[in-house]
Amino acid sequence: MSLDQYVEKRDFSKTTEPKSGKSKDKDKLTFVVQKHDASRLHYDFRLEMEGVLKSWAVPKGPSTDPKNKRLAMMVEDHPFDYRDFEGIIPKGEYGGGTVIVWDEGTYEPIEPIKGKKAQEKHLLKQLHEGSLKIKLHGQKLQGEFALVKTHGMGENGWLMIKHKDEFASTKDITKADKSVLSGKTIEAMEKTSEKVWKDGHQQDVAPPDKKTKSTAAKKSKTASTKAKSSKAAKPAKAGKDISEPAAALDNTKDEKIQDKVDVAALIKAAPKAKIPTGIKPMLATLVDEPFDDPDWQYEVKWDGYRALAYVNKGEVELLSRNKKSFNNKFYPIPDILKASGLNAVLDGEILVLDEKGRSNFGDLQNWRSEADGDLVYYVFDLLWYEGKNLMELPLYQRQAILKDILPTDDDRLRLGPVFNADGIEFFHAAEKMGLEGIIAKQKNSTYSPDLRSKQWLKVKVHKRQEVVIAGYTKNEDTSKQFSSLLLGVYEQGRLQYVGKVGTGFSDKVQKEMIAAFKPLIVDESPFESIPDVNKGSRFRPNPPKAKATWLKPELVCEVAFTEVTSDGVFRHPSFQGIRIDKKAKEVVRETAVDTADIVAVEPEEAPKAKSAAKADKHNAAIKPPGNKERKTLLNPKDETQVRKVCGHDLKFTNLSKVYWPEDNVTKRDMFNFYYQIAEYILPYLKDRPMSLNRFPGGIHGPSFYQKDVKNKAPEWAKTFPYRTSDGEDKEYLVGDDEATLLWMATLGCIEMNPWFSRVQSPDHPDYCVIDLDPDKNTFDQVIEAALVVKNLLDAIDVPSFCKTSGSTGIHIYIPMGAKYTYDQTQLFARILVNRVHEEIPEYTSLERMISNRKGKMYLDFLQNRPGATIAGPYSLRPKPGATVSMPLHWDELKPGLKMRDFTIFNALDRLKVEGDLFIGALGEGIDLEKAIVKAKSVFG
Repeated sequence: MSLDQYVEKRDFSKTTEPKSGKSKDKDKLTFVVQKHDASRLHYDFRLEMEGVLKSWAVPKGPSTDPKNKRLAMMVEDHPFDYRDFEGIIPKGEYGGGTVIVWDEGTYEPIEPIKGKKAQEKHLLKQLHEGSLKIKLHGQKLQGEFALVKTHGMGENGWLMIKHKDEFASTKDITKADKSVLSGKTIEAMEKTSEKVWKDGHQQDVAPPDKKTKSTAAKKSKTASTKAKSSKAAKPAKAGKDISEPAAALDNTKDEKIQDKVDVAALIKAAPKAKIPTGIKPMLATLVDEPFDDPDWQYEVKWDGYRALAYVNKGEVELLSRNKKSFNNKFYPIPDILKASGLNAVLDGEILVLDEKGRSNFGDLQNWRSEADGDLVYYVFDLLWYEGKNLMELPLYQRQAILKDILPTDDDRLRLGPVFNADGIEFFHAAEKMGLEGIIAKQKNSTYSPDLRSKQWLKVKVHKRQEVVIAGYTKNEDTSKQFSSLLLGVYEQGRLQYVGKVGTGFSDKVQKEMIAAFKPLIVDESPFESIPDVNKGSRFRPNPPKAKATWLKPELVCEVAFTEVTSDGVFRHPSFQGIRIDKKAKEVVRETAVDTADIVAVEPEEAPKAKSAAKADKHNAAIKPPGNKERKTLLNPKDETQVRKVCGHDLKFTNLSKVYWPEDNVTKRDMFNFYYQIAEYILPYLKDRPMSLNRFPGGIHGPSFYQKDVKNKAPEWAKTFPYRTSDGEDKEYLVGDDEATLLWMATLGCIEMNPWFSRVQSPDHPDYCVIDLDPDKNTFDQVIEAALVVKNLLDAIDVPSFCKTSGSTGIHIYIPMGAKYTYDQTQLFARILVNRVHEEIPEYTSLERMISNRKGKMYLDFLQNRPGATIAGPYSLRPKPGATVSMPLHWDELKPGLKMRDFTIFNALDRLKVEGDLFIGALGEGIDLEKAIVKAKSVFG
């Protein structure tokens, strides 16, 4: 393989990294793992193939525990001689930092194959297919491992997984931290004088001279030493890889921002001042869209409590936005700050992180002790330091000082990551990783306490709002503490009703909340106008009778919602948690400002960036056409045409034959549609056995299902073997490329019906599906049922993706990542639909027999079984209107939506604007065990 990309990134006059090399071992293949401390510590896993080292960056390092699936991002090939490389890559060069050889040895395929060449051929085939299974013979890593390409992390995303064998262990193998060549740790290698190249000459590089360090840096070291000796300073290693989205963005993080300024000089020049007291933090203005601007930097919008930390002479006060003390509630943070030796005022966010490094507000609200989750204080600003007021300094200078003085010995005290990135791409990465949103800050902005500034902006991934709890309802015959909360916001000093929320509570949370409500109960409504709490909606005109209990408007909570109705009420709100850090009187309706009113964006820049960000979401089944519009495949005149597709000649006949008579849509139209939409539909067909539903005479003619294509499919078509109950060996057609897609269409396959699983893991589906199948129901009722499913999934933090069926119903997909069996996903679907049925029993049914449903909508969970199929995303349907099974934004599910809104005539135009909204269904997959436990807790 070519090493052009490797060579292009390196200046060999400045780095000693090797350029080439060749293996002399004719019998065995080599592997190496290098520990690399660059902008962030990671491990590079390399396998000899084709004369080079195929390479993956593994952020957390290898694991010998089969339960731990490690993210591995494939990078450029490295030369064979790189296997022995140790030392220091100079600062400023690609990958600048320290490298040791953490492990090395030989490897082979798991399958018994003799001969190095035969082994290599077999492994290259597995590499191409995205499932590499190997046996390692290293000094540290031994036994069977798998590298599996995964959806949802771009085309280079893989997982590294240890198989269960005699070498599997729950011990952290990375604790063995010494080089197998030199016996040195990363730290020892950094301190050793090494030969590096600089300006074409070999030079000795000695350890830094401590005398040249700035005063601020010395204090940082002193503070770190104190923090080490503190009993409170116990690292809580919560997943770092996703808390810093740069890994997904591959953008340049400003790791060396302090090198651009003289930190000691900045501190010296700042005006003297006593430590400020009683200030409120600077706030960001909500805008409607992300943007790109080189004068702005970007940060993660965390889902936690904003907190100012006043640290002075061993005394610490950690205060919320409304000046409430967090010292007792989040006691580890003050203890860490007290031990730090700092004298400073810090601005940051208190979070509880999940195992992937994402913040979870519900877990933070319920945090009582360290057993309840990994508590972290992310610090992103510095207001005062060692008797100096820093608020008038530009943001980038304040953060440079902060980076220099903040101790890093305890992982619970973290520097908030800053990204000099494309804002639009950064937003899409945050959205992809399930983060709340992003913050954009002008690099030169000063700090203005208690001001919602337009120099700081926030863009939310989902609609959320703080609201005042002004009462609660309790339905007749319910055993719950309450049925819903009555919500309001202040407008011109008066409390206005914005709706009620009845989902998102566990039994435990309800009990805690009802206890907090008791001292606040009043006789009269606190709202400006008394709401009708028994008022129905167009979905539920006759809701259960409920009694309202009014409360003093003192408590604040946060809700997520889909939209705001014309009368100001939140549609489909879901409870997110109590906000103890905000005063009720300060809660007003938050409306997003038009980004263009604040930031001057070139008219063409934002759309280009958006399309680029969307393009990288598509699976690599085919090469996307980029910005070029794909033309039709077949001309509008000839009845029979032969076209070369993916190198294969395909014959298209009877092209004027009408398949949809009511809409005058022909076979030619169908072929052209699937050709133009191929880049969107193929990720959902690739590597999946297909059930062929053939309509050779059009939608009103006879139709039949075909599974077996043995001796019937073209030679180039991929197939998957199966055996019938009679013992006959047959073959499914496997979705692969455009040629396969269009050959199916020539058979009269109007719709595309793929398996839920792929041939690489046929017993493990990539997603779980809830099929809402109406009988005598209106489509508005189908929409309401889908939103009930969405709210329930939101309540247990499970992502979901919806699409129209193209017929009468809605399909909801939940990513599983091929980690569980069909039986396990069906169990989860059963738990979910049981709860949905409890919410809306008036018109839903769990009866499989149509006659037993009595005209009610079937909540179908039994689709989750081997061999079952439904029409895939972007598939045409054999229905009048030439409808398409179309993925939707959740907030598009609203009354008035019609199945015929998405047809062969407009689907492609929609996709040019929206891109692939469904790609997340092919993502990494949920933690099913955790989801079921949480579902049982929340649903009861």
